[in-house]
Amino acid sequence: MMRARLIYNPISGQELMKRAIADVLDHLEGFGYETSAFATTADENSAKEEAMRVCQSGDYDLIVAAGGDGTINAVVNGMVGFSHLTKLAIIPMGTTNDFARALKIPRNEPLAAIDIVGKKQLLAVDVGRMTRETDDEKTYFINIAATGALSELTYSVPSNLKTTFGYLAYLAKGVELLPRVKKVPVRIEHDNGVFEGEASMIFVALTNSVGGFERIAPDAKLDDGLFSVFLVKTDNLFEILALLAMVAQGTGKHLIDVNTEYIRSRSLTIEPLSTTQMLVNLDGEYGGEAPVKFDNLKGAIDIFVNLDEIDDDNYIGDDEDAANASVAQKFAEEVTKIEGTQH
Repeated sequence: MMRARLIYNPISGQELMKRAIADVLDHLEGFGYETSAFATTADENSAKEEAMRVCQSGDYDLIVAAGGDGTINAVVNGMVGFSHLTKLAIIPMGTTNDFARALKIPRNEPLAAIDIVGKKQLLAVDVGRMTRETDDEKTYFINIAATGALSELTYSVPSNLKTTFGYLAYLAKGVELLPRVKKVPVRIEHDNGVFEGEASMIFVALTNSVGGFERIAPDAKLDDGLFSVFLVKTDNLFEILALLAMVAQGTGKHLIDVNTEYIRSRSLTIEPLSTTQMLVNLDGEYGGEAPVKFDNLKGAIDIFVNLDEIDDDNYIGDDEDAANASVAQKFAEEVTKIEGTQH
């Protein structure tokens, strides 16, 4: 019999996962796995160290990561290097669930998510590796690295607000931060050349889902070995709002706007050209400061995905997608009101 280890965050999704443990393990056993579970602790390395222990043991065929993007990121960081010894499945129970969105895995529905394992649809997905040039430390991410004005957004929202208000907590914090956006001079070396200029936000994406916005990188693929790098070159509030509206509409026009730069590259370096601190956010977690180097590790982890819907160009999302699209529109409206009161 195959063996599976469930690594779960007991406080994710208003503790819904904790209540669903028995049923999740029962479903896994129905798919032929001998199962056991590990609840993460307050130690920030808890999920990472357990994933590393599981992979190093060589006794498990599958790790199931249950929690938000941060929990999934921690498990991936523990698996890289042993990733083809153990497969990964995810049960998304967080606030934005960006990676699950890209994989078309049901969010905050533990049993529907674990049933993806039963479909036996595997994909070798890319993993991003970030190396800090100051200390040569390597960290990994599965969905998005971001730096610039709003990179602090995810980790500046208190955990209790994420749990209580979910996506609306990010909306409120975004409204607060957006008027303070400032562009800084940067140098970005990539496969096809060099960008040197000012940018207020930089996104290095492995999927097309960022912060609840779908199609911010519409040609991003899970397994092509390339980053989709999106730069915002303006700090003008109304120009940023116009870009947000384009992203929400899903037309791709934001990629060719005069205020943006779009790059596809297997590797890149980001270096600030001023004394301004550039914090890096990896899958919603603090990742240190630039200068940094990014490398795409093509097909680094075998993960159970919903291939039927990933391959469907007509996928229209679910009720949560529709709700978040509405929130994105309200975001722009609310910031416009705030700006209007300042004149």
